[in-house]
Amino acid sequence: MSAHIVAIVGRPNVGKSTLFNRIFGSREAIVFDTPGVTRDRRYAEAEWTGKSFTMIDTGGFVPKSNDVFEKAIREQATIAIEEADAIVFVVDGIEGLTPLDKEIAEILRRSDKPIHLIVNKIDSVQRENATAEFYALGLGEPIGIAALGGRQIGDFLDLITSDIKKEPRVKKEKRLRLAVIGKPNVGKSSLVNSLIGKTRQVVTEIPGTTRDPIDTILEYEGEEIILVDTAGLRKKSRISESIEFYSTIRTLHAIERCDVAVILFDATQGVDKQDLQIVDATMERHRSAIIVVNKWDLVEKETNTARQYVLAIEKNLGLYDFLPVIFVSALTKQRITKVIEKAKEVHAQQSRRITTSALNKSIMVDIQITPPKSSTSRDIKIKFVTQIKTNPPMFCFFCNYPKLVQESYKRFLANKLREHFGFPGVPLGIVFKEK
Repeated sequence: MSAHIVAIVGRPNVGKSTLFNRIFGSREAIVFDTPGVTRDRRYAEAEWTGKSFTMIDTGGFVPKSNDVFEKAIREQATIAIEEADAIVFVVDGIEGLTPLDKEIAEILRRSDKPIHLIVNKIDSVQRENATAEFYALGLGEPIGIAALGGRQIGDFLDLITSDIKKEPRVKKEKRLRLAVIGKPNVGKSSLVNSLIGKTRQVVTEIPGTTRDPIDTILEYEGEEIILVDTAGLRKKSRISESIEFYSTIRTLHAIERCDVAVILFDATQGVDKQDLQIVDATMERHRSAIIVVNKWDLVEKETNTARQYVLAIEKNLGLYDFLPVIFVSALTKQRITKVIEKAKEVHAQQSRRITTSALNKSIMVDIQITPPKSSTSRDIKIKFVTQIKTNPPMFCFFCNYPKLVQESYKRFLANKLREHFGFPGVPLGIVFKEK
């Protein structure tokens, strides 16, 4: 996910969601002629001419309304303005300049952020003169587009990415970076505080105390390790506060920037759907991880043994049963150093490179015993395999019909790689190319 955030704001029914859908090529947003249809902020990642950014779609902005619904949207849009690196202010070229546009423009001017004034519904060159009246907003040159038909969208993307610089290649951070993630109130800040031996995070019983990811340097056996304490990831339906939406975005950023994710479960609550969704979010971003079951001191050991809990976790994890599980208590500091030791082990695993000869000697035997099945009359022949990258490891299998290989067979090969070479806690990439 790009760190550069672009927020789309404007009054209701000017075509913000239509523009969002045009850029990302989907009908993901609900688009009707009824004002106020978009209630929640949505975001998506994009790349244009080698520049990456995250775009956020907000609900219609009504500055002075007392309507409860419109007040909530106003709060969301205000947070978007505060969090964004640049703002796309969308107005309606058919309806023309309105008093509400002027009110929003005044608020945007005070934000001191780069603002791109976009006049929507300009679907032809003949209608370009309709943009002239928007100069009165004092936000610079208005740019006419047609979000529905796609007119001038390329020029629009050139404009909003003009502020984004292609970052030069920099040396990779040598220090191990761990992101401590999990749902609210599982003890993320408590674990970080216990590891560093001092209270730097606010720790309360109120879920969601941590809003922003906070970096802390841990000195461990002469080595510096970066710990990132993140906001709790809630279910989307429960993200009611605007600021929590942006906390979620920043947490996903933290996952993508980390070397290993430390996923906390609450021993007193068992494994639920939300825990598994957080594991999914981590694996989707191809980040190595360990699972840390916190509050183990509060569990009755006679009735809930570690082994039973591990079996329950493995059953629920399914495809992700390769993630190591550690039981700790941040409160009593029981086994908390195991978290660092295991994270370092996983990091070493994801940096491994297996020789091509070792791979083929082991895996080709498994392929001969269990060859891939084809949904057509063509036989799939896998010739050889090689590792093409690390962090995380990626393996390339060369065959005659790569597009015919089924997902179930990819999982089979990943399991065989783990049987032969380990890789605990590490997601493995499997690709097929034509020989």
